[in-house]
Amino acid sequence: MLAAFLPGGSKVDLEEVPDPTPGPGQVLLATKASTICGSDLRAIYREHLGEGPEAYQGVVGGHEPAGQVVAVGDGVGRIRVGDRVVVYHISGCGQCDECRRGYQISCTATARAAYGWQRDGGHADLLLTEERDLLVLPESLTYLDGAVVACGFGTAYEALCRVGVSGRDRVLVTGLGPVGSAVGLLAKEMGAPLVVGTDPSPARRELALQLGAVDHAVAGTDEELDALLGDGAEVAVDCSGNGRGQLTALRHTRRWGRAALVGEGGRLSVDVSEVLIHRQLTVHGSWVTSTVRMAELLTNLDRWDLHPERLVTDTFPLSQAAEAYQTADAAQGGKVGIVWPA
Repeated sequence: MLAAFLPGGSKVDLEEVPDPTPGPGQVLLATKASTICGSDLRAIYREHLGEGPEAYQGVVGGHEPAGQVVAVGDGVGRIRVGDRVVVYHISGCGQCDECRRGYQISCTATARAAYGWQRDGGHADLLLTEERDLLVLPESLTYLDGAVVACGFGTAYEALCRVGVSGRDRVLVTGLGPVGSAVGLLAKEMGAPLVVGTDPSPARRELALQLGAVDHAVAGTDEELDALLGDGAEVAVDCSGNGRGQLTALRHTRRWGRAALVGEGGRLSVDVSEVLIHRQLTVHGSWVTSTVRMAELLTNLDRWDLHPERLVTDTFPLSQAAEAYQTADAAQGGKVGIVWPA
């Protein structure tokens, strides 16, 4: 089978590798869609970051896959050949408290392995998975929908659930990449009457408006946000992973409001008394999501008739994975996906 690897230095290597065979408890997928995440760009594609168990291990790239089951190993009972599935991209030990709660992302066991980071991911014709990492797609959702849910939409939904967004809340989103736009789209479905987004990129602001993810998109100056939100939004979600964006989110959350920090990276310097304590803010650090929450999201997407694939602006075949990564790294559009023929 053909597979794409990320050697660093903004390169993609395509190689022919042997087809995998499922063992006990394992499932083999024919990959149908595999989208590219900002963390792939930041921490693998440009340069290999991280040490120890969370470092990239030279495996097949891609941690946002969806596909169709073509074979199962011994002991597999819930998932069947022919099922359309999305892959939760962390395979945990299955025994610790975090795994039992569905938050394999927070598993600290040595057995923890992320698809596309420490075990082969979705940038290949076939993908070997553990049955426990799979969620069945509703019939109304496409494979590309599922791939976008696998990380980005799941991350956005988790953050909004953490802050308990509802029809009482105006929402501020800082950073209008794919995750930020996902936050806006989901916040509206969850009842938010107003969503304001900020991003320094005019192209990303325009795209968020075209998608209907935000009602207003601005560069993010204090003057702009004061005019739109007055004393601040009831809920703010930072998706920028940038210290300036994070501080903007916190400073424009109203008193007694709630904020979630989702974007990876950045260093935040904040006057804790002035910005947090005296304004009685609740701040959540929110990292990806759980299998339980992701299953809930899939059900809600079906109910809302909301298709995450609308965030995808560019698609490529696996043979053009290098071009796909170049497009994603340019950060001028929305989500970029590698797709296979139906």
